[in-house]
Amino acid sequence: MKESGRHSWVRALILVGVAYAVIGIVFAELDDSPDITYVLLWRLAAWAVSAAVGAAHVGYEHYRLGSAPRVTALHTAEAVALGAFGLALAANVHWLFAGTDGQKAPLLALPIWPVITALPVFLVVLAVAAILARFSRRA
Repeated sequence: MKESGRHSWVRALILVGVAYAVIGIVFAELDDSPDITYVLLWRLAAWAVSAAVGAAHVGYEHYRLGSAPRVTALHTAEAVALGAFGLALAANVHWLFAGTDGQKAPLLALPIWPVITALPVFLVVLAVAAILARFSRRA
């Protein structure tokens, strides 16, 4: 892989990981309605936007960088883990400033959220990337 390609995937990973965290934080602020229907709609919208970002990342890795399926899955899972870590960090900061008496800090979220989000994403993207590699024509 060329050096410029290496920098490209690292930049994409960081950009997508930050995007996931921002999407989670922004949509969490938007779903503060007491009506559960609106909360569910905002969460569904957050998932849809995150899925679109993920699909774009997979497409970028596969078509633009020409990454192998395993590499595509690994980079995508790393971006998801980075986004989940950002959300866990935001949850801890929120806990710190919210003044919630009696609740413990969600410190376990820092290592757990990245793992429980990245593993399933790795497996799904590995399958998708393998299918893309099988059926797409590359020069």
